Amino acid sequence: MMTFKDYLHKEDYAKTTIESYSRNLLKFTDWCSYQNYDAQTIDYKSCIEYVGHIQKQRKGKSVSKSTVRSEIGALKIYFNYLVETEIRFENPIQNIHVRGERRTVNHNLLDFDELEDLYYSYQTENIVFPNCPSVAIRNKVITGLMVYQGLNATALKSLTYEHVNITKGTIYVPSTRKTNSRTLELKSWQMLPLLRYLERDREVLQEKIDCHTQGLFPLKGDRFFLNDRLFFELKKLNHKVKNAKQLRASVITHWLSQYNIREVQYMAGHRYISSTERYQQDDLENLHELIENLHPIS
Repeated sequence: MMTFKDYLHKEDYAKTTIESYSRNLLKFTDWCSYQNYDAQTIDYKSCIEYVGHIQKQRKGKSVSKSTVRSEIGALKIYFNYLVETEIRFENPIQNIHVRGERRTVNHNLLDFDELEDLYYSYQTENIVFPNCPSVAIRNKVITGLMVYQGLNATALKSLTYEHVNITKGTIYVPSTRKTNSRTLELKSWQMLPLLRYLERDREVLQEKIDCHTQGLFPLKGDRFFLNDRLFFELKKLNHKVKNAKQLRASVITHWLSQYNIREVQYMAGHRYISSTERYQQDDLENLHELIENLHPIS
């Protein structure tokens, strides 16, 4: 049978992470043994007890939020392992996050209507000199890929002409150092600007910058062109817009309201489910009340 360490190796965790998660698991199983709980079948309420336990002061010192977050994160991975090996059917702490935990998605997110408005409102008609119509089409295509497929600059830079399948209406996103490959559906309303870009505007831009690689978006240098100009225009459409990271976080958060977490993990290209979990909208107040009731902390 696959052990927890085997599972971590299979999921490509680093050696130091595997060692850290194994140490945290040992602390958890020791606590369960002391409390007469079965670590593999423990329920949600008892897990909350453990959260309260690790939040207690140690040797007169407060435990940092990052330490608590790390230990809960390791425990989540352990329960994911139990689910995969069919020892239990669900992860009881899937949606638990620590009060004060650093979040990557709670900073001025755009709702889905605002995201769509960026795409629909991006102008490609009546473009006058010195602006270039082909650049406008390219930027609309890029905006669509950020808004509907949640792509960031790294993913956009990795795309080639062959990754677009017009017949199937899909785009293949290659793996990067931090993300997995995936094939994503293109929206029907993305197709017309994309077709025009592939048939005409991409070639115009290739000639303009003398770059004839297979890249979907020709580059002048190594740095991708999600530049100030593009986001200046997007900010004119919505003052809340900050950067590609914010748009991607908004898209992933929206996906989580439409699909299950494993589907979103695939669509986002996350290598680890814990990366997707950070985008979930958690119920911090209810968790805090449970912890306070079980283990009041002065």
